[in-house]
Amino acid sequence: MARSIDEFLKLSKEFSAHSFHLYLVGGSVRDLLIKKEIDDFDLATDATPEEMSKFLPGCDMTFAKYGAVKIKRGKETFVITTFRKEGKYDDSRHPSKIIFVKDMKEDSKRRDFTINALYMDDHFKLYDYVGGEEDLKNKTLRMIGNPKKRIKEDPLRILRAARFIIKFDFKIDKKLEKTLIKQAHLLRKLNPEKIKEEISKIGENKSEAKEALFNKLNINKYLKDMLK
Repeated sequence: MARSIDEFLKLSKEFSAHSFHLYLVGGSVRDLLIKKEIDDFDLATDATPEEMSKFLPGCDMTFAKYGAVKIKRGKETFVITTFRKEGKYDDSRHPSKIIFVKDMKEDSKRRDFTINALYMDDHFKLYDYVGGEEDLKNKTLRMIGNPKKRIKEDPLRILRAARFIIKFDFKIDKKLEKTLIKQAHLLRKLNPEKIKEEISKIGENKSEAKEALFNKLNINKYLKDMLK
């Protein structure tokens, strides 16, 4: 992990040299703060994909229209996403439009859970606009904004919530818990393959905890037929 952090610091200097900013974000910061091995290094920036392409030769622009650019440095592949606002989720998975912005606070509003909306710069200064640091300390999973609205945007967040609760042994915010139970039926809108992919991230060694939580949150009721 130390080598990957070093690569991030080097990359950050490249952004600074071109008058842009680069930050660790989301799960990268969360895992760093709780001293867990970082699985994926996600980065955020005020530079647009077009601007990044001018000073990051060899970057992967496949998903540039969504604001995401990939760059390999050392043994690590970094996903760098431009700060953005999102439109309505017409298909229950993806925003209908994306607007690039320069404001980190604005970018934080679109993220799902408070513990995944933390940013850290190359001086390891933490930026938190939604109370994620406090929730991380209290081991509480809480959604940014109105839980009902955010779950309707993307029902996969139901399973993401369950994964984080199990993985980190978190308690769940009461408002979010009630919403997950009431909105569990929205899982029917998802592609079964996406469901299987998300569940696989929980890990087989957590099967007992998964079964108990899925029953508590009304998830199993809607998955049984879908995953046959």
